[in-house]
Amino acid sequence: MRRRYILPRAPETLALHRNKAQLKPMVLPSSSPRIVLALQGGGAHGAFTWGALDRLLESGLTFSAITGVSSGAMIAAMAVQGHLHGGNKGARKAVALLWERVAAAHIFNTGMPATPLDWMWGKGMEFGNELAMTGFTNALRMFSPGQLNPLGQNPLEPVLASLLDKDALRDPAAIKLYVGATDVETGTAKVFTNQEIGVRHLLASACIPMMFPAVEIGGRHYWDGGYSCNPPLTPVLSPKPDRLILIRAQPRQRHGVPSSTADIVHRLHEIAFQAPLEAELSMLPRGTKLLDICADAALARHPLSSKMNTDKGFLDDLFTAGRVAADAALQLA
Repeated sequence: MRRRYILPRAPETLALHRNKAQLKPMVLPSSSPRIVLALQGGGAHGAFTWGALDRLLESGLTFSAITGVSSGAMIAAMAVQGHLHGGNKGARKAVALLWERVAAAHIFNTGMPATPLDWMWGKGMEFGNELAMTGFTNALRMFSPGQLNPLGQNPLEPVLASLLDKDALRDPAAIKLYVGATDVETGTAKVFTNQEIGVRHLLASACIPMMFPAVEIGGRHYWDGGYSCNPPLTPVLSPKPDRLILIRAQPRQRHGVPSSTADIVHRLHEIAFQAPLEAELSMLPRGTKLLDICADAALARHPLSSKMNTDKGFLDDLFTAGRVAADAALQLA
């Protein structure tokens, strides 16, 4: 509401106006707080992010910008296009459809039959992925990713191609979106924006070099953004937001020392992927509040290879855990 000023029309009116100096000035309504969202990557563990974001959107929160890496980037893209078409409900629906397609496509699953462990503890799929990842890690000692995957096929590509709405991302009314990837030659972060982002940019952001060849975009080659930014925070911190909400998709701490080659490789990735984020968080602008939705309780109890587990039951469990974690964070905010 604009302040209203009265222009005096005569000297006596001016005197009267001066005598009323004791009147309190009109209080202008404050603008809505600027909230930005950051989504970590973590393979199938991104289902935890899905659940946490679903709860945030259900609560009515809106975001002026979203940044993401790997599975977090894919979730962010779906949320932005869904929000354009249907607000928070549309965003929730679009992200849910992504994970529905991921589960239906059996991406990264081993195809091993269920075991009695499935019926007793639901651990059969994790056991199968553990064996598969151990075998894959051993194969990498003898063969390069290009030899193991000469066509560079990525099972996520057809899923993303069927869902991504580039026109929606480019719409001037769309939420600002930032997707991070790592330039293979320079080692630095490359951040893609709404006007650029397509399927290849999302695949680049999630490109694990031991599994897929580097993704070429504009003559440059990219690996997973987690190596250089997880996710990139700088783009969403200018102008300074009132609040940054961070949804983690990997545990910061794990008890015990990994012994198998596969677990060692996975833990090395977790440690490497945390470092860029912690560096950026240390430079958070003064006055910007951080709401950190931690994934330790939900993810640390699962084996490292569970990042490859796209079994629907497992994804649904992580979704529920994400909602619970976000609800707890909202209660404390």
